[in-house]
Amino acid sequence: MSTYLTILGYNSAIPTVNSSPTAQLLEMEERHFLIDCGEGTQVQLRKAKAKFSKINHIFISHLHGDHCFGLPGLIASFRLLGRETPLHVYGPKGIKEMLETIFRITETHRGFEVVYHELESKNSEKIFEDKRVEVFTIPLNHRIYCNGYLFREKPNERHLNMAEISKYPEIETCDYHNLKLGKDFVLSDGYVLKNEILTTDPSASVSYAFCSDTRYDERIIPIIKNVDVLYHEATFLHDLKEMADYTGHTTALEAARIARKANVGKLILGHFSNRYPNLSDFIREAGEIFQNTVLPQQLQSIPID
Repeated sequence: MSTYLTILGYNSAIPTVNSSPTAQLLEMEERHFLIDCGEGTQVQLRKAKAKFSKINHIFISHLHGDHCFGLPGLIASFRLLGRETPLHVYGPKGIKEMLETIFRITETHRGFEVVYHELESKNSEKIFEDKRVEVFTIPLNHRIYCNGYLFREKPNERHLNMAEISKYPEIETCDYHNLKLGKDFVLSDGYVLKNEILTTDPSASVSYAFCSDTRYDERIIPIIKNVDVLYHEATFLHDLKEMADYTGHTTALEAARIARKANVGKLILGHFSNRYPNLSDFIREAGEIFQNTVLPQQLQSIPID
């Protein structure tokens, strides 16, 4: 299955005519994960032609408005669109109180269940798992409690070598599943056919790490080591490092250092301060440290492989 990341918004704090606050849609193994939900996210989802009904899990990094103020409106729209299936919301402790207070005061009624997964651990933990995907928190160093998220495919099944399998009539279709799982096949005379003869190596699993608002913090490196794609905030250029530290943010140069030390495949920068009219300066600064750095484009769909 192909994995794609759609950039819905990448701006910090204030929406502009051409850019929205942080929000991303990750499609992995036919799951649709919404990551952060800044103001205007549902409009961006419309522009991206995303199917609202497929979004069953929303991951919020922290409770600053540019990362979550779009969530009440999106949930209200889900109801108007006739949603009945449960919606899982992952975020810092307090997100349930915030949303339920808004729904109560505005008398927003829902025809579906919102399942809250409130987070408060300062250590990385697995918060979601099914047969194909697992999600871990990435503890970040911001002004308030904040997590990034690591999305990782589980190992893929091995590929059947049909040219070799066809040589053995005893191998039936019902045996294919065990072969894909790496098991040997025992013939009726007791001879063991090794799995590596009957199958070929599986496709590589992919991984994506989302690191929202944070100061430079090398403690995240073991968690995100060797991921295929890393999104890391870069609110400022490095000449404003003192301001970055004070406000709980990272510079482009520092994001590149994290990417290099973690040996990631690609770095996507984001969460830029509105003080910068020319974002190419971020690429120049980060590129000196980590060459495979890119700028996001709104509604851009990026393959992760």
